[in-house]
Order: sequence, then structure tokens, then C-alpha cells
Amino acid sequence: MSPLNVLGAKLVHAVTDRLAGDGAVITHAVDDDEPWLPLDSPVRKVHGDVAMLIGGLRALLLQSLHPAAMQAVHDHSGYRSDPWGRLRRTAAFIDATTYGSVEQARERIDRVRRIHQQVTGTMPDHTGYAASDPELLLWIHVAEMDSFLAANRAYAIRPLPESEVDRYVADMAITATALGVTDPPLTHDRLREQLEQFRPLLRGTAPARAAAQFCLWNPPLTGPERAGYRVLALGALAILPAWARAELGVPTSTIIDRAVLRPSTRALLIILDRAFEAEMGRRPSEPHPRAG
Repeated sequence: MSPLNVLGAKLVHAVTDRLAGDGAVITHAVDDDEPWLPLDSPVRKVHGDVAMLIGGLRALLLQSLHPAAMQAVHDHSGYRSDPWGRLRRTAAFIDATTYGSVEQARERIDRVRRIHQQVTGTMPDHTGYAASDPELLLWIHVAEMDSFLAANRAYAIRPLPESEVDRYVADMAITATALGVTDPPLTHDRLREQLEQFRPLLRGTAPARAAAQFCLWNPPLTGPERAGYRVLALGALAILPAWARAELGVPTSTIIDRAVLRPSTRALLIILDRAFEAEMGRRPSEPHPRAG
């Protein structure tokens, strides 16, 4: 086995081992259960591709640029002390609202809404924030969708056809509405419009830059797994807008992005896709055997 294949196997094992706890990535609609999303939803295609590893990292970096969202994470999240626990909970939520039944998805959504009700606080300028604020929820939602789609377009083993992008956005609105978002986008054009409307509010605060440094350079991994993770992190940076990288204090080089970072990331993702197949008996981009 080549060194790159060994690295891919180690990284996949590290990730799947840490996701195995806390009930993550185990819920799937079966038998006669009513699925939360249609069985032919493009959400399943996007979220089932290994490029989601990049999309998730990009989403975290982009979301951190909203001062209120980042302050809530800084005040209430254990991302430094328990990063894998937070990742497991996020993975379980995405899994349930992608492949799960109506009952499974609503259980996860209700859990998140209860948590949001408890996440309140005060900004440095003494204005208040609340995680249940529909406007803040909208920001988290559109930043995730933009990131998942950007990663899929740049790195997916099987990219989503352009003809299905609007439906992806519309299907994602089902979960967003259930979480409390009052005006989720239903088309890709509307998604871009809403992202642009948030732009004047976004900036690289001290907590945002600290979180970016943690996510990019100090992952809770060691050895070969850490090296592999850094390739993925740099791949996420390569598809982050230049203005966002500037806010986070990360240098930008279009030439390096296109000539080095993106090709290296694509090569590793192909290896990871094969390693996931060996580890789980299927490729991430293939439907779960019990997902319909």
C-alpha cells in the first residue's frame, strides 16, 4: 500500500472511530418510516460525498465571521475542550435530517431548539444575542449551504448537477424552517442574495481568528492523521472567499490555491473515498443500505 493510501486509511479510521460514539451517523429511515426528505433528494447526494469534510470546515470558518454567532460559540461551546463531542453531535444532526425518518429528524431538531433557547448572552458592546434569533439562524443556514455547495463543486467525487442545485436549496429549507428560520432561501440565486446582505455585518473578531487558528492549525489529531487533516483544512481555505480569508488573517494566493492546494486536496479526497469504502463497506457518496 502506498504512503498516501496508508495516510488515507489512518485518517478515515481516526474520523470514523471518533464519530462512532454519542449516537452519531446511525439514524436512517427504514421499512415503512416516512422519510424527512424525499428519497431522491439531492441533499442525500451532496451530504453523502466525501467533499462534505471540506464543506464542514469551510462552513465553520465562514460562520465565525458573524460577531454574534462567534460570541455565542465562544461563550457556550466546548469546541476547544471537547471538539470531537461537538463534531459527533453535528454529524448526528446532519445524518438524521438527511437520511432519517420524520420522527428521527424531529427528535434531533427539537433537541437543537431546546439548546438554542439556553444560549443567550451579551456582546462586548453590551448588545444581547440569542441563538434562537431567526436572523442568526438564517446566517448559520446560508453559510452552511454555500459551503457545502462550494465544496461539492470544487472537490466532489460525483458533483451535484447544476440542474439540481435549486432543489438542494429548497429541500434544505425544510430543515431550516423546522429549526426556526423564517425566510430560508428556496433557490441558489436567493441564497447568494442573502449571503450578500449579511456581508456588511461580517468581520474577523478576535474570537473568530482564534477559532480559525484552532480549526486550521491545531486539530485534535496527531501524527499522520494530523498531516492529512491539514491538507483538508488548506483545501477548505482554498475555496473560502478572499475577503473572508483577509478577515481571518489568513494569506491569500490564487496561484497557490489553484496549482497546489486544490489538486492536493482532490488527490487526498479520492484516497479517502476509497478508504471509506474499505472501512464501511461502501463509498460515502453511495446511499446508505438502509436509507432507501
